[in-house]
Amino acid sequence: MGIAPVYHPYFRGKQFELIAVRETAPTLAAMGFVPIIEPVRESLSGLEKALKAICEAGGRAIVIVNPYHGDHQEDGASITNLLQGGYIGNDAISAGILLRSDMALADATEKYEAHADHNPTFVHAGFTAQKSLADYLGSGLAASRHVFIEDHANTLYRKHFDGSTRVLVRDGFKRRKNAEYAKIEFEEFSELHLTYSSDLNMQGFGDFLIVGDSYSETGGPAYAVAIHLTFIDPEKDDVMYIYHFVSTTNDTPTDPAGKFAQALKKLIDKLNTGKSKLFETDAIKEFRELHANPIYSREHGRS
Repeated sequence: MGIAPVYHPYFRGKQFELIAVRETAPTLAAMGFVPIIEPVRESLSGLEKALKAICEAGGRAIVIVNPYHGDHQEDGASITNLLQGGYIGNDAISAGILLRSDMALADATEKYEAHADHNPTFVHAGFTAQKSLADYLGSGLAASRHVFIEDHANTLYRKHFDGSTRVLVRDGFKRRKNAEYAKIEFEEFSELHLTYSSDLNMQGFGDFLIVGDSYSETGGPAYAVAIHLTFIDPEKDDVMYIYHFVSTTNDTPTDPAGKFAQALKKLIDKLNTGKSKLFETDAIKEFRELHANPIYSREHGRS
């Protein structure tokens, strides 16, 4: 018997996010994690590779078929075609129906019926016809699945879907300019992993990782480089916190590699105290290996 799907990390499907899902697919499957992927790039080749890796690892995923952000905002037909081409009747891959404030009940039910063969999941993110949707589901409510973005679905909203499978996603990342994180060593990220079941009557929880719910197509050279890492603090009721390791240099947009080296040194220094409470994951091991790399030492002056 597999692990019950509890944790649902929300990814916007840019290239690096999809690579991360693909490369960690065995770990996601082993832990029972179910990524929610909102495709934002016109090309779906990266998404297809990620879904293939998830299925080969015996994992599960939810794919938003009507994205709000990115290249498929106006038409998600190609995403539906991808699911129809290889995932009909495959319960490992669920069609996520994103319920925004501009979606009418008729549009929601049409999407639901069109994806009946794709193990559909409703993703609530500003929808205003919740009571009507619950009435529409009727006797099928108990068999339905719902993901609630917390900022858009309060307790009364969620109550309409009592008895169904329910997941609560919280944005625990406080977004700032990178340089501003230098003033804060760490801060609270989330306690949902402790409260989702007993206090909130949910069957699962999720977050937007260390990226947050905001989305932007633009970008540019950063004045500061920041490495964000979450950790559980057993001395504070096992609440999850997030470290911010920020480069010392932050007055110009030049030398991003050098700034990364500065942030990485702060991370390694914290790890080496033995009191960081960071779990030594594969990612931490890669940070250690990078810091110990002779090329890194020579180019960035590590002592």
